Amino acid sequence: MTEQAERVLIIGTGLLGTSLGLALSQAGRKVQLDDIAADAVSAAIARGAGTGLATNYAPDLVVVAVPPAVTAAVMAAALSAYPNATVTDVASVKTGPLAELRRLSADTNRVVGGHPMAGREVSGPAGATADLFEGRVWVVTPLPESEPVRVAQVCEIVRACGGSLIELTPETHDRAVALTSHAPQMLSSLLAGLLDDVAPEDVAVSGQGLRDLTRIAGSDPQLWTDILGANASEVAAVLAQLGERLTQAVSTLNELATPSGLSAAARNDLETLLVKGNSGKAKIPGKHGVGTNAFATVVVSIEDRPGELGRLFAAIGDAGVSVEDVRIDHAMGRPTGLVEIAVSPPAAVALSAHLSESGWRLR
Repeated sequence: MTEQAERVLIIGTGLLGTSLGLALSQAGRKVQLDDIAADAVSAAIARGAGTGLATNYAPDLVVVAVPPAVTAAVMAAALSAYPNATVTDVASVKTGPLAELRRLSADTNRVVGGHPMAGREVSGPAGATADLFEGRVWVVTPLPESEPVRVAQVCEIVRACGGSLIELTPETHDRAVALTSHAPQMLSSLLAGLLDDVAPEDVAVSGQGLRDLTRIAGSDPQLWTDILGANASEVAAVLAQLGERLTQAVSTLNELATPSGLSAAARNDLETLLVKGNSGKAKIPGKHGVGTNAFATVVVSIEDRPGELGRLFAAIGDAGVSVEDVRIDHAMGRPTGLVEIAVSPPAAVALSAHLSESGWRLR
């Protein structure tokens, strides 16, 4: 057995499964696809993600890309059907499916859990892309009994897809994603749900901050019901901690809202909450693994007409500056927008000067 899995079977041809098939097919692997939904398999094959499952196929590696609620059952069936194959998954929860595998007396020596931290607001094979995992964190969760060659195969697949590999225990993974992925989805949906209960004129004043916070609220409710339910205790613990801080914030704001509320203590409490948010945000890894606060932002006002973005990026290229990130904020009811260009701090001054000299309006 080699560390490189040449023959790969992907069970589940939704967004992740089809994207994985596209990436591995482009990497030269022989990929076959299986799904209980025949139309999904056909769509994935049409996209170039692999071929249909052939009789007597003997994969080196099986990737289970199905909802968390059925991940363990499908993994157990794969372990039984393919007794020589390594079996991994892409489920966003690890301890629950693992406990079920043990209950089913599955051969966990051949199991190596996996979770690519990648996705889109759209689901299904139609939204799949070969570069979905490029530069994305991909957590691998070996078990104590996982055979080293099995772990090596899964890690090699991650690298073949361009993922950024991190190894965690299943328990650490579930605790971590509850904070960094699952609770944010819940909070985004709860905040967006408030908008459903207010008058249209209240929503008309929406700014970029609201758009940022509610972006993932458009995700598939059925899929996220499965995910949140599978990691319910860890997510509940995060929300309970947040609830304590929300209670503190409500109390402080209510004090500030009274005629005599402009006390130094209340203002200090509020500022402390906000400063702690600054500190936490600085820990979120950005491009190249550095903090998101490591870049400076140059804001350019542009007209909403064809070719303007291309002209702006050409000007940035002329300045010899590498762009780290880009965000566009559209002006409400006006044919203009603001383009936020994130660059290294030393480059910000030079870029600002070059764009100003080139006739661009900076904010």
